[in-house]
Amino acid sequence: MESRFEQALEKLKTTGVRMTPQRHAILSFLLDSVDHPSADEIYKALVPRFPSMSVATIYNNLRVFIDSGLVRELTYGDSSSRFDADLSDHYHAQCRVCGKIVDFSYPLLPEVEQAAACETGFQIEGLRLEVYGICPACKPAMTH
Repeated sequence: MESRFEQALEKLKTTGVRMTPQRHAILSFLLDSVDHPSADEIYKALVPRFPSMSVATIYNNLRVFIDSGLVRELTYGDSSSRFDADLSDHYHAQCRVCGKIVDFSYPLLPEVEQAAACETGFQIEGLRLEVYGICPACKPAMTH
């Protein structure tokens, strides 16, 4: 069975995207990450290996991956975007203290999409569900 990385490479090839060492590193980092990193976090992790890489390079390549359907951009109000290479149907829990985002599984909610379509007349293209709270690491600090 092909790895997620090999599948991603194949998809990029079919869309005519050339694989540079920086692109390779960014994509690998995202595929290995469960933390939904920001562009800045990706930059900080990779700049030791690529000293000439800029934050703009990260953003430009993230845009290529988003446009190619390999990465999903998660936006949360005023805070910076986070990036998720797990495109399976899943939902997110976010800590309101540290901002950590964790995936969780729950059955799909087609009835919510149907109700939204009926009530608004919108053609619904997707559903994003996030729950908010305090993660286990931050919880002890909140009890003091």
